[in-house]
Amino acid sequence: MSDGKVLTKEIAEQFLAAAAAGNEDSVTLEDSTVIEDAAAESLSRHDGILYLHGLTGLSDAAAKSLGKCKGKLSLIGLTSLSGAAAENLGKCKGDLSLRGLAELSDAAAEGLSKSKGDFLDLSGLAELSDAAAEGLSKFKGDTLDLSGLTSLSDAAIESLSKYTGDLGLNGLTSLSVAAAESLSHCESGFLNLDGLTSLSDAAAERLGNFEGYIMLDGLTSLSDAAAESLCKVTQGACLRGLRKLSDAAAESLSKCNGTLYLDGLTGLSAAAAESLGKCKCDLYLSKSANNVLRNAGHRNATVI
Repeated sequence: MSDGKVLTKEIAEQFLAAAAAGNEDSVTLEDSTVIEDAAAESLSRHDGILYLHGLTGLSDAAAKSLGKCKGKLSLIGLTSLSGAAAENLGKCKGDLSLRGLAELSDAAAEGLSKSKGDFLDLSGLAELSDAAAEGLSKFKGDTLDLSGLTSLSDAAIESLSKYTGDLGLNGLTSLSVAAAESLSHCESGFLNLDGLTSLSDAAAERLGNFEGYIMLDGLTSLSDAAAESLCKVTQGACLRGLRKLSDAAAESLSKCNGTLYLDGLTGLSAAAAESLGKCKCDLYLSKSANNVLRNAGHRNATVI
């Protein structure tokens, strides 16, 4: 590749020729910080993955060309994106990785929501407006990763609850009762809230109505009331941050459906083991906790 940081049409054509020969790794594209519009047009013919990690900017014309790509497009070096560029990238048929973006305009969110890929990675976003959340909720792919957000308004969460795929909100550090109520109606089958370190009983009660699978690995303690609520989550829960569990909480969680991860537990009381031993869900425990279960004469859980 040339000594500069510009991805030229010549380099793009060299890459395409190498890819056609099954040797695309021989031409590096990732260290280019700028791409010529003509090079983007050439690369639009590539059917495989395009790693353009070094690009820090993208013209609307280049975005229009790259939007014709059929494979995954990784542009993690971009720190800004115009509404027009987002609209064009939204035409890409493959997965889109844009985790270098720290902010997203309402127009850009609307444009990216039209992406035809299965995965939209916006995990670098530090903030998201209510209108942008409404736009992204229209994304039709399987996974929307917004794990960089540490806070969202209740209105934004209400909008995102309309998204039908797997939703990554594992950067959130708190959850209001109103937000939990919205997420309980989320059409997603998978909800990642691993960033929460505490959960009120009222919020847990709302989340208990969620019909998918929920991840809450950031919780290090769980009240008896919260356990009673979370056991009702339809497909189960991941609670790997818990180190201990009260007998009442164990009794409640034993009623869990689907899959239950409790492999962070360092031990179990005899009463808790008695309860979890009757659990009909797919149960995952630590070796030490499972030993208590086994010694009490109950079935083995899956040990992690």
